[in-house]
Amino acid sequence: MQYLWGIDLGGTKIECAVLKADDRQSVVARKRIPTEAAKGYEHIIGQIVKLVEMVKAETHLVPQSVGFATPGVLDPISQTMKNCNTVCMNGKAMKVDLELALGLPVLLANDANCFALAEATMGAALQVHDNPEVVFGVIMGTGVGGGVVVRGRVINGRQGIAGEWGHNFLDESGGECYCGKRGCNEQVFAGPALERFYAQISGQNLKMHEILNRHLAGTDPHASHTINRLLEMYAKAISAIINVLDPDVIVLGGGLSNIDLLYSEGYQRIQKYVFNNRLDTLIVRPALGDSAGVFGAALLTV
Repeated sequence: MQYLWGIDLGGTKIECAVLKADDRQSVVARKRIPTEAAKGYEHIIGQIVKLVEMVKAETHLVPQSVGFATPGVLDPISQTMKNCNTVCMNGKAMKVDLELALGLPVLLANDANCFALAEATMGAALQVHDNPEVVFGVIMGTGVGGGVVVRGRVINGRQGIAGEWGHNFLDESGGECYCGKRGCNEQVFAGPALERFYAQISGQNLKMHEILNRHLAGTDPHASHTINRLLEMYAKAISAIINVLDPDVIVLGGGLSNIDLLYSEGYQRIQKYVFNNRLDTLIVRPALGDSAGVFGAALLTV
């Protein structure tokens, strides 16, 4: 029997999952250990090796290859990592280093791509469409990102940035972004950006769930202004994806994906910006929860 091994390499934890290749919903093993990223890049590699050995001992299985969901992306030209929020990984030849440390082939993809792959091929997309050709996976939480899956395969792109939705220019009011540009999607409607916007117009510091609750209660015009900003800017940004890719399904993930208004009023607002006389795109909630990253990593090895 064939097995699929995947590792989700997060900033605080590393998770390994083993799936049956012929029954991907069947999880043979799942185990987490701390990343301990503050101890440096070599320590992270050591933690990965430690985790793989623990799962091998637990399952009595030996992987033929391992897929990795990474917090940045492997540049296809330089073969080094870039755009990692675990900054000690940036500039490192992580694929080569992991293959040497583990003694087997590895495949790497950005964590948003792995989210999209899992939801497209074993999650939410299949719940609403029998055979989606193009699926776009969205991350909307503390950051904004995305991934593209076409016919069950992740599209990485020439520079490894395919689906990188978070750093498209949207609106100058977003201000400066850590990426060096201004007005990125992430600086306009990610959770922290919306919290900053609310604080600027109200003089109060509130978390997103508090802002949302005040809007729903109709008790705070500043909260309503903030939520309207989210819905309008999200609609503009997602319409650009629809106009370019015309995906069958868009799966929303991340903390903001729990906001019901995105699927009702937000959906209606998208129609204003889509180059079509109607909106047929299916936009759905995720189905796999925090399993999507590690499952998607395992699916890279198919």
